[in-house]
Amino acid sequence: MRVLMIYADLFSYTPVIKTLDDADKDALPASIEKAVIGFIHAEAEDEEKLSAVETKLVKNLKWAARKNDTKKIVLHSFAHLSGSKADPGITKDLLNRAEERLKTSGYETFQTPFGFFLDLKVDAPGHPLARLFKEF
Repeated sequence: MRVLMIYADLFSYTPVIKTLDDADKDALPASIEKAVIGFIHAEAEDEEKLSAVETKLVKNLKWAARKNDTKKIVLHSFAHLSGSKADPGITKDLLNRAEERLKTSGYETFQTPFGFFLDLKVDAPGHPLARLFKEF
């Protein structure tokens, strides 16, 4: 698992190209203010330890949100941080479970449309904890 976490004053996305046949055809653009965006890359080896990876992902996202004084977290599947990729279905399930855990913990949580290339706009401030990378 690799996750790039960026705190953004404003994060916007627009679905552009559908990359998975079973992706939601009705995916809509959205904007979220003052949120931590997790650019999440699940790797093939994560499939053998999903529970542990999910727990570490949730803990790291909550930590980044606390450090940036926000209760908003965006989960974005970003399969560009490693050559190893988990099965898309497993990745989507992992994101769904992480989203539920974050919501249960009181975080306002969003997911970008899964199975699309997106146009992204990230307005991120220049302070040390606005950009974090974790690998586990």
